[in-house]
Amino acid sequence: MYEIIITQPNKTAMRGKLVPGAYQVGSGPDCHIRLPGPEIAAAHATLIITNEETVKVVDLNSPGGTYLDRRRLASGATAEAGIGTTISFGSYAILLRGPVTASPTGAVAAPAPDGAPGELPQPDVASSRSDRNPAGHVPIPMLKISGIPPAARSVVQEIKKHAHVELLKRLNLKRMSISGASESELAERAKATIREIVGELSVPLPSGVSNARIEQEMIQEAIGLGPLEYLIPMDDITEIMVNGPDRIYVERNGVIYRTDTAFADDHQVMAAIERIVSPLGRRIDESSPMVDARLPDGSRVNAIIPPLSLVGPSITIRKFAHNPYRIDDLIRFGSLNRDIADFLRTCVRIRKNIIISGGTGSGKTTLLNVLSSFLPNRERIITIEDAAELQLHQEHLVRLEARPPNIEGKGEISIRDLVRNSLRMRPDRIVVGECRGGEALDMLQAMNTGHDGSLTTIHANSPRDALSRLETLVLMAGFDLPLRAIREQIASAITIVVQIARERDGSRKVTQVSEITKMEGDIITMQDLFVYKHEGWDENDNMVGRHVPTGSVPTFMEEIRRAKLELDIGIFSPAPEPTEARHG
Repeated sequence: MYEIIITQPNKTAMRGKLVPGAYQVGSGPDCHIRLPGPEIAAAHATLIITNEETVKVVDLNSPGGTYLDRRRLASGATAEAGIGTTISFGSYAILLRGPVTASPTGAVAAPAPDGAPGELPQPDVASSRSDRNPAGHVPIPMLKISGIPPAARSVVQEIKKHAHVELLKRLNLKRMSISGASESELAERAKATIREIVGELSVPLPSGVSNARIEQEMIQEAIGLGPLEYLIPMDDITEIMVNGPDRIYVERNGVIYRTDTAFADDHQVMAAIERIVSPLGRRIDESSPMVDARLPDGSRVNAIIPPLSLVGPSITIRKFAHNPYRIDDLIRFGSLNRDIADFLRTCVRIRKNIIISGGTGSGKTTLLNVLSSFLPNRERIITIEDAAELQLHQEHLVRLEARPPNIEGKGEISIRDLVRNSLRMRPDRIVVGECRGGEALDMLQAMNTGHDGSLTTIHANSPRDALSRLETLVLMAGFDLPLRAIREQIASAITIVVQIARERDGSRKVTQVSEITKMEGDIITMQDLFVYKHEGWDENDNMVGRHVPTGSVPTFMEEIRRAKLELDIGIFSPAPEPTEARHG
C-alpha cells in the first residue's frame, strides 16, 4: 500500500493510501483520482503502484503536461518516481510518501487531526468505473465472460498496454508476414514471445487475475480479434457492440448486457477491424472511416472510427447462428404459428412476390433466410446483398455482393448494378437482401416482367408504411415518374407484405401478413390475412398473445388449387375468442 498527499488550490490537502494497481488521474468522471481543474485533461496521467518503493507515472498525451519535481515528462512518456517525489498536474500536486502497512480493512486510514491533511475520499481513488451510473439510471447488467473482476480490469488494461509495447519491440508481426511466414508460424512466435513477457511481469496481479488469463487476452489481441474471440462462438449472443476499447456490450436473448471483457486500447480495436476487413478487400482509415463487412460465418459487421466516432473505434456485429434457423424454430420462438408458416410456404411455391418489412434488428434477414429455404432446389436462384449474409443451401445458387469504391473513389458496384445485371443471368428467382435505394425500381420492373417469386426486405413500421417507403425508393432512382404509375407498378408486382417487429421483451413477432389486392383510384388497397393479438404480460414480463386470422381469404386461392398445393382454407377463419383473456 502506498501513501500519497494531494494538494489542491484553496482547499485542505487530502491524504490517501493506494493498494497496488493502476489509477487514472484526470478531470473525467471515470478517473480514479479526480482533479476537477480546467487545466486538467479528462484522462491526464496514470499512476501504477507496485510493491516496490517507486511509482510508474505515465503521461496520457495531456496538453498541460505531467511534471516530476518540476521536470516535464515527454508527451505519452513513462517515468519512475521515488519516495518524496512531487508529481504536478497544473495547480494540483501529488506527494509520494512511500509504502506503508495496510490497515486491517485495506481501506484508507482514520481521519487526520485538525490542521493536518484530510483523507482522500475513497470513491475517488479506488471506485470501479463499471459501478458508476448517472442518478436514476437503471444499471446495465454485467455478463461475466473473461472472469476478470470489474474492479481489476483497469489494472489489467495497463499491464496489457505496456506488454503490447514490449511485444512490438521484440516481434514485428507485419514484417514477418511480408517476409512469407505462415499463419501458424506467426501464431507460434507470437505466443512464445507473449509467454516470455508475461512471465517477466514485475507488477503484482490483482486478486482473481492469473498470468494465464492475461496471456490469453494478449494472444487474442496479437493474432486474433481480441475479446471478440470470446463472444463470436457463443450461439446465444445475437449482437456484439464495441463502444471503444473498454466498453463491450452484447445482446443475449433480447436483453442488453455489458461484458467484463475489454481491448487493451484503441490500437487493438483498430487491429481487430483491420483483420476483419482486409481479407474482403475493404479498408478503413481517416479518409474512409466507415466500413461494412462480414465474418467468415456470415455475421454482418459495421465499423466506424474517429474522427466520426467520438468514443474511439466502434464495432457492431450482427451474429447469425452457425446452423440457420428453420421455420420450426420460428414457430417454437412464437414468431409465427403453423398456419402462417404453411401459408407463406405456399406463397413462395406459387411464385408470389413477397416483401418482408420491419425495423432495425426485428429479424427481417432471418425471416428472409427462412422463406428462401422454401425455394425449389431445381430453380436458378440469384441472391444480391450489400454484405453477404443469407445462408441458402440450394444447389443452383449464385451469390452476388456489392463492392464499395476504392481509395480513388472508383470501382463501386452498387446493389442496383447487380439487380440489373442479374436480369441477364437467366434467374428463376431473385432474392435481394434489402431494398434501400434506386434498385427498388429495377426490382419492381423485374417482378413485372416474368421474374416473379422474388423476395426482399425493406425498413418500415407497417405494411402501409412499406408501400410508402417503396414509392420513395423508386423516386430515388432518378426518374420523374407520376405517383400513380409508381403505385400501379407496386400493386401489380407485390402480392404479400410480411410485417415483423421486435417487441419490448426482446422477442420477434410477425405482427401482420397482408395481401395487396388492387388499385382503387390512386390508392393501393390491402387486406390483412393474419395479425398478432397482444393479450398481456406474464409473471416474467414476457409478452403473451397469439396469431389470429382476420377472416379475409387471399384472392389467389384458385391459383393455389391449380398448382395442386394443399392449403386448408379453414386457416383463414377467425378463431373463437377465449373465454378468459389474460391482462398485463
